Amino acid sequence: MTRPAAPDDRTAAWLDEVAAAAGRGRDGLLARQRPDGHWVGELEGDTILESEFVLLLAFLGRADDPRVRPLANYLLEHQLSDGGWANYPGGPAEVSVSVKAYFALKIAGHAADEPRMMRAADAVRRLGGAEATNSFTRFYLALLGQVPYSACPSVPAEIILLPRWFVFNIYQMSAWSRTIFVPLSVVDAYKPVTRLPEGVHVRELFLHPPEAPRWPARPTRAWFSWANFFLGVDWVIKRVEGLRLLPLRRLAVRKALAWMRERCADSDGIGAIFPPIVYHAVVLKALGVPADDPEMQWVLKQLADLELPEGDTLRLQPCLSPVWDTALSLIAAADAGQRPDSAEVEAAVAWLLAKECRHAGDWAGAVRGVEPGGWFFEYRNAFYPDTDDTAMVLIALARSGHAGREGCRPAVRRAVSWLLAMQNSDGGWAAFDKDVDNPLLEKVPFADHNAMLDPSCPDITARVLEALSHYGYKQGHPAVDRAVAFVLARQEGDGPWFGRWGVNYVYGTWQVLVGLAAVGLDMTAPAIRRGVRWLKDGQNADGGWGESCRSYDDRMTAGQGPSTPSQTAWAVLGLVAAGEADTPEVRAGVEHLIGTQQPDGGWAEEPFTGTGFPKVFYLKYHMYPVYFPLMALARYAAAVGGPAGYRLDPGHPLPAMKQAATVHADR
Repeated sequence: MTRPAAPDDRTAAWLDEVAAAAGRGRDGLLARQRPDGHWVGELEGDTILESEFVLLLAFLGRADDPRVRPLANYLLEHQLSDGGWANYPGGPAEVSVSVKAYFALKIAGHAADEPRMMRAADAVRRLGGAEATNSFTRFYLALLGQVPYSACPSVPAEIILLPRWFVFNIYQMSAWSRTIFVPLSVVDAYKPVTRLPEGVHVRELFLHPPEAPRWPARPTRAWFSWANFFLGVDWVIKRVEGLRLLPLRRLAVRKALAWMRERCADSDGIGAIFPPIVYHAVVLKALGVPADDPEMQWVLKQLADLELPEGDTLRLQPCLSPVWDTALSLIAAADAGQRPDSAEVEAAVAWLLAKECRHAGDWAGAVRGVEPGGWFFEYRNAFYPDTDDTAMVLIALARSGHAGREGCRPAVRRAVSWLLAMQNSDGGWAAFDKDVDNPLLEKVPFADHNAMLDPSCPDITARVLEALSHYGYKQGHPAVDRAVAFVLARQEGDGPWFGRWGVNYVYGTWQVLVGLAAVGLDMTAPAIRRGVRWLKDGQNADGGWGESCRSYDDRMTAGQGPSTPSQTAWAVLGLVAAGEADTPEVRAGVEHLIGTQQPDGGWAEEPFTGTGFPKVFYLKYHMYPVYFPLMALARYAAAVGGPAGYRLDPGHPLPAMKQAATVHADR
């Protein structure tokens, strides 16, 4: 591959236009920086957050809380025309989301005979009725006396006593499941119920009487299956509970409570995410802890910190994303020419270094001989650093020119060592733990949230490769070679890679192309060419790229959807990394970004392009259409600009991409 030639006058004018857009984007990004150096944007989820908060308030005996009405207003704003509620914008009504929204509106005072409530009830019944909801929803129904606890899967507190070597133990669950099910096991032990007035019940949502006996999960038709086996175990547990033959229950509950409280230390609640914080409050109520108790007040404060009032509505975030947003913003600013010694970069780096995780969290039980290091996602979450945030911070420190500085080197050394130690046996990386991938656990009745495990995935693995490449790890290193083999083996037949943490194949393919290029893989390799071809074939007529959350349910829709700024940026970044900068497709993508840029330097984006639990829970990162398009513009300019790349900042030339523009046979 050859170095780009000096641009002619026409190319120079085009690069000036790109540079101007990048400059606006950089200014807009810096304007969003907080005074202490970090960035954080809203993290938006679906309406289960608002619904569940109303249900929690009702369980706590606070149905008259002044927040209930604005929460209900927000729910009404998001009701679909068919009466239900979706788990992502543009998606179909989903039964669990709809049942919780309807129940919350009932608690807020909306009567069943209101036209919109009648439409909602009809939608739920069309979807199979309230009995078709997932286990998390049925626990809420049980907490408020709508179904018996026998309709919910057993979550025995005794699981906290099982050793790590046992095939089924809490540390074989994903970190997010672990932080939910330990508190939920205490709830299941006490089985608390808050009775609501008769007019607030939701019997009209059921196709069959809610008190009728039923399995807590659907049995399989086969006489023996692991799903049926665990249903049998569930039946036995319920019978033993009924006979009070649980000699270890009190010990297990005490240990679970101690486990929960330990994980509140240096954290914004258990796991620093909404669901376990809610269950922590439920546990305290079940224990009889009064509303003015300091622990209850602290837990409710963590939830209050997630509130976002706006007009006559109130919404909640599932958690906060400051470390993630700061790392990506720093990368984008550096790509766009922000000087390493600027006050903005210095402040961001200092803020990130102060968030380094130096605690041996849950991961340490399976990873020995490595010093704690790395970063988490939120403001405070000491027990749960993750590989994705750690990799992104390492990239940010490198691209901002700070990784080699004396103040950064110890944190960098610890983080790189920690990432290498967290590599899974299959060569890939997961999010929070090592080798949490036993598929047997997906068969237990309470594993219907589609996130019981934390297996290796191509997008995180490729991002870790990108991070390691900045610190001398390239092809030929055993860890890198194993990871490359893992990624290549996960390519789909038609060319893309699955995106576990972003929507979906556009996200996965972008990150894989960038990661493999970073460690030195030949960008003319057949696998790379197939990925490039897939991205190009998915480009929309307007020059952008888009993909709906629907692609997780319907593979035929992979790479299809209205153009979004973040997904267009991912496609451009992936193609640029693959040496495709000087192609019509990439130019059209850049033109689309420039043409849709807003006066404040950012971009507008309505669809959800982030992924929590595929098929279950999706996210909208409000900073994605700020830093990703900026990153794409800057790297494009660096790749095609040659000597003109300096136009983004005369004092800080952008580094030329190693993959210069070339013409490949697949064009």
